[in-house]
Amino acid sequence: MPKVFSPEVRVRVVDLICAGSTARGAADVVGVSKPTAVQWWHQACPVLIPLEPGALRGGLGAALPSDPGADSPGRQRRCLTSQDRAVIAAGLADGWSQAKIAAAVGRDRSVVCREVARNTGSDGVYRAELAHRAAHQRRRRPKEFKLAANPRLCRLIEDWMDQGWSPGLIATVLRTDHPGVGSGVGSGVGSGVGSGVGSGVGSGADPGARMARVSHETIYRALYVQTRGQLRADLHRCLSTRRKARKPRGRASHDPSKNAYIEAFKISQRPAEVADRAVPGHWEGDLILGTKNGSAIGTLVERSTRFVILLHLPDRHDAETVAEAMIREMGKLPEHLRRSITWDRGLELARYQDIQIQLGTTVYFADPHSPWQRGSNENTNRLLRHWFEKSSDLSRHTARDLQRVADTLNRRPRPTLDLHTPAQRLAQLLNPAA
Repeated sequence: MPKVFSPEVRVRVVDLICAGSTARGAADVVGVSKPTAVQWWHQACPVLIPLEPGALRGGLGAALPSDPGADSPGRQRRCLTSQDRAVIAAGLADGWSQAKIAAAVGRDRSVVCREVARNTGSDGVYRAELAHRAAHQRRRRPKEFKLAANPRLCRLIEDWMDQGWSPGLIATVLRTDHPGVGSGVGSGVGSGVGSGVGSGVGSGADPGARMARVSHETIYRALYVQTRGQLRADLHRCLSTRRKARKPRGRASHDPSKNAYIEAFKISQRPAEVADRAVPGHWEGDLILGTKNGSAIGTLVERSTRFVILLHLPDRHDAETVAEAMIREMGKLPEHLRRSITWDRGLELARYQDIQIQLGTTVYFADPHSPWQRGSNENTNRLLRHWFEKSSDLSRHTARDLQRVADTLNRRPRPTLDLHTPAQRLAQLLNPAA
């Protein structure tokens, strides 16, 4: 049975290191192993403070410059000083409320609240010396790029992007898997939704894995500024846009075209239940095109569940072929799940009246040059470009290939569905008693 040490022993080790002792020296004094002393040190630190030889010689305070928060003529105090943090630590040890501590240091209660939350170690103890050192570490510039310090997280992001996950989805899943982890103390990478990586990384075992969350912007910067991260240089190909660099936002120009659906239902005529996604069974559709528009795949997305159906169009994508494929695939659904279809104003749906009759549904057409009116379908088409690249021959994909891609996308967690999958949501509609 492993030996259990009292909290006083842990505090003694941290105090010795803070006073300038090495991890080996502190371990010898209290009679523990060096790895144990290092682990206790990492658990006490609100940020990673290295334990290299001589790094802390003379104690923590001696290695720091003068207090940046000290009062000076003509300048309002902003940062907490080492004396302020000593008062906070003493107050917490005596059981003071944060309001009483704030009054003692002459600061607002919110300042003390943030200070304690930010600089308390994973062992639940606030230490003035370590808090002051952590604040100094955070102020240092230039900062190390987050992903450059965490190769394990880089590999995890690469694996997800190879499966077609967007940076936004990756950031959301990481935030959900690690709700209490920021850029400070973490429990390791991946223990929840789809992470595929165990949670066996302790707060002291792998300092590089302590930061388990990044924003989508951090991932994009690592992709587009190669010197700032350790992601693969070709990983931008996994994005739906395949862009090597960011494209400035501007106003796109479109050539006007004639309206081929004067007598068809317009999107403005759709019932309100379609817009609020409260009732399932309303679909959005379009084609994704291949090289020189010579090949195509039909895409259909259910608005409430984001469930995807792909139409196999191996030879042609004229109105008759598209209508036949849509009737065949959507005819497999129950009637209450094919209430309406909203399509772009392309000539491929000129046989929309046949579709309405055969499926017992209503087809609505979006306004010209208004892709945002079919936002779910447009977003899905961007995701599908991970498998069906632009300027490629889409006719080479078989019906089985399309089904495999659709299944993959339907099993993918969606932030808009609280990280449920479209397949799960559709199964609830098909089996309400389950």
